[in-house]
Amino acid sequence: MSAPEAASIVQPDAAAVPAPAPAPTYNPSAQHSVASPSASLYVGELDLTVTEAMLFEIFNMIGPVASIRVCRDAVTRRSLGYAYVNYLNGADGQRALEQLNYSLIKNRPCRIMWSQRDPVLRKTGQGNIFIKNLDEQIDNKALHDTFAAFGNVLSCKVATDEQGRSKGYGFVHYETAEAAESAIKAVNGMLLNDKKVYVGHHISRKERQSKMEEMRAQFTNVYVKNIDPSVTQEEFEALFQKYGNVTSAIIQFDEYGNSKGFGFVNFESHEGAQRAVENLHDLELHGKNIYVARAQKKAEREEELRRSYEQAKMERLSKYAGVNLYIKNLEDDIDDDKLRAEFEPFGTITSCKVMRDEKGMSRGFGFVCFSSPDEATKAVADMNNKMIGSKPLYVSLAQRREIRRQQLESQIAQRNQIRMQQAAAAGIPGAYINGPMYYPPGPNGFPQGRNMMGYGQPGMMPPRPRYPPGGGQVPGMGMPYGGPPPQYGMPGYSRPPRPPVARGPGSSPTNPTAPIPRSNVPSNNASRPGPPPGGAAGARPPPAGAPAPGMRNQQPYKLNPQTRNAPSSVPPVAPQPEVPTLTAATLANASPMEQKQMLGEVIYMRIVSSHPDLAGKITGMLLEMDNSELLHLLDSSEAMDGKVAEALNVLNDFAKGQDVGGVAV
Repeated sequence: MSAPEAASIVQPDAAAVPAPAPAPTYNPSAQHSVASPSASLYVGELDLTVTEAMLFEIFNMIGPVASIRVCRDAVTRRSLGYAYVNYLNGADGQRALEQLNYSLIKNRPCRIMWSQRDPVLRKTGQGNIFIKNLDEQIDNKALHDTFAAFGNVLSCKVATDEQGRSKGYGFVHYETAEAAESAIKAVNGMLLNDKKVYVGHHISRKERQSKMEEMRAQFTNVYVKNIDPSVTQEEFEALFQKYGNVTSAIIQFDEYGNSKGFGFVNFESHEGAQRAVENLHDLELHGKNIYVARAQKKAEREEELRRSYEQAKMERLSKYAGVNLYIKNLEDDIDDDKLRAEFEPFGTITSCKVMRDEKGMSRGFGFVCFSSPDEATKAVADMNNKMIGSKPLYVSLAQRREIRRQQLESQIAQRNQIRMQQAAAAGIPGAYINGPMYYPPGPNGFPQGRNMMGYGQPGMMPPRPRYPPGGGQVPGMGMPYGGPPPQYGMPGYSRPPRPPVARGPGSSPTNPTAPIPRSNVPSNNASRPGPPPGGAAGARPPPAGAPAPGMRNQQPYKLNPQTRNAPSSVPPVAPQPEVPTLTAATLANASPMEQKQMLGEVIYMRIVSSHPDLAGKITGMLLEMDNSELLHLLDSSEAMDGKVAEALNVLNDFAKGQDVGGVAV
């Protein structure tokens, strides 16, 4: 996709507009004067899915990259839409600025500029100009090419909406104030793509707001609504002329000549407009009370409505803070009356409601509001985890969605941190979750002790090295330093350390007689030899009957009819392991770490028969839920199947995203 060419500047009237000042001589090599010693570039307007690896593939083509960092939210780890690229020398940074600026990354043109560590240049606004009434076809590159003739452009941006469409205005930041003055004199009042543009000095938002307050205090334009359709234009204008000299008065009509019920009146002085608002507001005219107030722009009106809505919302929340309870895990047959009957013993209930869908079916949760915080606290203490029907209730204080999301994201970040520490204590590499910086491999590959870094997704298991069952390399993925680590426990499920418990070999903590299937884990008596030396490329294939390379247990077995590896014409059917049962009483006697492990083992055995390849990942995702909800999943096959289906959808969506946006490193 080729970028639009620079907009041609056309002078509308040579007699009316003075000739532009001659443009100063411009030497592109002078851009090195603003380059920082570290050759650090700011890359903005990035898609939120862009990663350090993608940027490295693009910017490393220009020259050796020292480091790349995509700035992310401290809690959610979501991209903030900009990054910093550090080159080893300034010449490579200059070439990247010239060749990659406004290039497409994930179908979005990026904006590159030198990183300005000193905020004085940004805050003073020196050399910053504002352009409005731009044609919608003018983008960042076209605007940059148009204004680059007047001086060194540090930054250039056209404001766009959520769909990427131009809002009709933009900003150009020059290195010097002289270049900005030259651009204003030369382009202000000219035609860009057949539209007359305004170019002037940029005014900060604080200064604009102070001027707007002054203009609002001295308004002359009045907005009138709720006008009866029978009111004529002459009658409307005569009504307002009593309070001052009217320069214009109009009622808005549609294409059929029918009144829209509103209009505008502009007075010559502010005093006349003020008297009209004070005397005519809520006046009855032809049977309707008209609304008269200062005319406002749409954005200002929406901002006031938003503020009033938020204020009313906060007042309502503060009124019910500490007394409104959120109840979930309700049976389908529980209605408002039954829910009220369960909570009435704890105090006076002001409102009680079970939420339902558009078909009238219960959504499984509701709200109960008490008259005092003490009653609500007592209800939470007594009713949480209480069995109502066949489900344990979850009862807590109601929270705003934003606060609840922040708490969940904070909990997920803490769990990821704990997993990273546990993996590091166990000596398992590849457990970097929130690495602060991406460092590309040097001439000799990855530095010693440093691996590929990635960022965990909220609600997902921590990233693990992706290896096929045979230990080979996944197509399209780079092999991390050190080779694939051994996997312990169930496939894809990282188990926390636990104190030893006396039990039989291969038994479960919940059922000592039930064996637990484990992959790639040898028996207690089997040896764990390492890979044979020279077992890489060039090794001869193993003879028939020998164990395959990469197997943990390399001890051969003698073939005889009594052994388990004897050949047979009819393959034996492996007995299905008995799935252990787990009760709330058994779970309550264990520590929190043991509880998660016990639940994980039972859930894994429920899933492994239907999804052997993804059982470990699904188990890890389900363990993010509360223990009471996990017990409910073990009791209800339908609920378990539903959660497994949701987890499969998440994994499939994640896999599709990896296929589309993945970049080989």
